[in-house]
Amino acid sequence: MIAQIFDIIAPVFLLIAAGALAAKRGWLSESAIDGMMSFVMKFAAPSLLFLSVSRLDISTAFQWPLMASFYIAATVSFFLALLLARWLFKCRPGEAVAVAFGALFSNSLILGFPISERAYGVDALVTNVALVSIHAPFCYFLGVTAMELSRADKQPFHKAARTIINMMFRNPLMIGIGLGFVVNYTGYALPAPALSAIEMLASTTLPVALFGVGGVFIRYSFGASMPQAFMVSTLSLLVHPLLVYLLATKAFQLEPQVMRNAVLTAAMAPGVNAFVFASMYNRGKGVAASTVLLATSASVFTVAGWIWFMGS
Repeated sequence: MIAQIFDIIAPVFLLIAAGALAAKRGWLSESAIDGMMSFVMKFAAPSLLFLSVSRLDISTAFQWPLMASFYIAATVSFFLALLLARWLFKCRPGEAVAVAFGALFSNSLILGFPISERAYGVDALVTNVALVSIHAPFCYFLGVTAMELSRADKQPFHKAARTIINMMFRNPLMIGIGLGFVVNYTGYALPAPALSAIEMLASTTLPVALFGVGGVFIRYSFGASMPQAFMVSTLSLLVHPLLVYLLATKAFQLEPQVMRNAVLTAAMAPGVNAFVFASMYNRGKGVAASTVLLATSASVFTVAGWIWFMGS
């Protein structure tokens, strides 16, 4: 069992390590790494999400018990982190929201897809696609709303809402998902050459993204905010997936395969979106950077633990 789990997760983290090594040694410049990630987020990943959503069986993929299990757990994890940041670490309101965002946003695409596929097979990714399709809108809506309501220099709510909507509609990932839904609902068949080109583009997403993420990670460093980063990492890697597991098995009785993928997605580290959100508001960036580095490093072991737990 241990050897099988190692075979599942090792290639994913080896690609991340290879990217980190390439950037550290100077084999790839920062601008090259940024170019790789820009290619992934603007072209390759939207293509992957477009294909995945366009081929979904909507009636079976979007189960409300699945969505409730995952997003109730994510919301609880977020507010636990928010309360701990305020009461235990005495963070200011806006900074507390930025810190807590790391406990809300799982790296469901770049880490979640390859690990879930290797663990449970490509057919099981239906669950991942359903969760990812509303992941960014849900998390950013909750995070931005909490930030605007809490910070001293908050803007009027209608402006905050406009900020969220503009962010979503201009996001290439959301555009890919939206176009996928259009094709799915209309039944439109893309010309074979166009479909093949999109499939070729989509196939580059995960390896390039994992390699590029490794290059990005070396820019971060552990700082004086490690206790806060440890708190957020614990909530992200252990509490969030545990809550999903309990809701999925005790409250909603999800099918085992759906439950496993939902828990594994919840167990992913926060990823760079935690730092992006903190940078948007210039609050808690040190904690976010430390959290990304710590949680991703620790997830090598915690993800293996979750796969073992659900497999046993």
